[in-house]
Amino acid sequence: MVMGKRPDVPTAPPTIAAFTVLGLAEQLATDLATVPLRRPWQGPTNPVENVARSVTRHVMRTFMGYASSLPIEEFRSLEVVLDDICAVVLPPVVHRLGVTTLDEEVGGVPGTWYRPPDEPRGTILYLHGGGYIGTSPRMYAAFAAWLAVETHCEVLVVDYRLAPEFPFPAGLEDAVSVCEALLETRDPSTLFVAGDSGGGGLANSLLLDARALHLPSPAGLVLFSPEVDLILDEPSVSENAGRDILPWNVPVAPYLHGRDPRDELVSAVYADLHRYPPTLVVFGDDEIFRDPIRRFVDHLRASAVDTTVIEEPGMFHVFPFLMPWAGASRRVYRVAGDFVGAHLGRDVDRDVSEDRGPSELPAQSG
Repeated sequence: MVMGKRPDVPTAPPTIAAFTVLGLAEQLATDLATVPLRRPWQGPTNPVENVARSVTRHVMRTFMGYASSLPIEEFRSLEVVLDDICAVVLPPVVHRLGVTTLDEEVGGVPGTWYRPPDEPRGTILYLHGGGYIGTSPRMYAAFAAWLAVETHCEVLVVDYRLAPEFPFPAGLEDAVSVCEALLETRDPSTLFVAGDSGGGGLANSLLLDARALHLPSPAGLVLFSPEVDLILDEPSVSENAGRDILPWNVPVAPYLHGRDPRDELVSAVYADLHRYPPTLVVFGDDEIFRDPIRRFVDHLRASAVDTTVIEEPGMFHVFPFLMPWAGASRRVYRVAGDFVGAHLGRDVDRDVSEDRGPSELPAQSG
């Protein structure tokens, strides 16, 4: 359920909501009109994919900047409209992939299951992105379906509570509840935790939270452009401000609600990672989060965690989600499938305790 449809979350009156949507449409039209002036066909791959990359970049940057400037009631109303559009546009994509869906509460928390056409060989607890403040499981339908097909796993996209209405640790409490419930019926050696952006940060919080330490370790962790350092003072924040889709002033205060951004529960780059299961990290070198993620990867390796990394040149934040048709994204899906297959059924506690050499895939384009 998108946040704006929860009974305890206020939204804007219909007239104001309509003007909010029109304002977004006007800004998108203005920005798209400038795309041809930016020579979008130039880039690291073929002209068609370069144009698609450029259009996606500008559309998402405009949307992010516009949405982050809205009062929260108008933001929630806009989110409801986008969620309703996804309810019409995305189910045919999911159906063509042979994936079935089911809305269900797990551990008292709502979510949506995406199950592959074959018998699932494992389960992925997926925490969606949105900077801890936005999006919904429905908006992730196509991405979750592709992930289910490539990994041959059932994917549960969790509808955890979002800020500012529900700041930290509300989302973490939901994630812990879901994980506890799943482990009552599933072998931990077949359970993976995954997430992107803020959901990737929340996935780290789940593994680090004291309330979850009594739980058996999952078989693996899959992170797409995770938020691992909420201080946001690395060089890439300014260097990539003109190339990423994220606004230069990423809002973190609504989520932190006074929490120290150096706290390891919200910024995993400062945490003890020795207990981590095998981990796959995917990100682009045009991200403003690039440098914190690189430090996080170095920290994983120094902690003897079995680590697989894809840093894709010329790509922005959460590119596998935003550009599923791109060659780089298709490769990421395949790698995710291979990663899950390689770590299914392992004794994770034993593997993590060993001094395993990290693995890395060379960054490629196309």
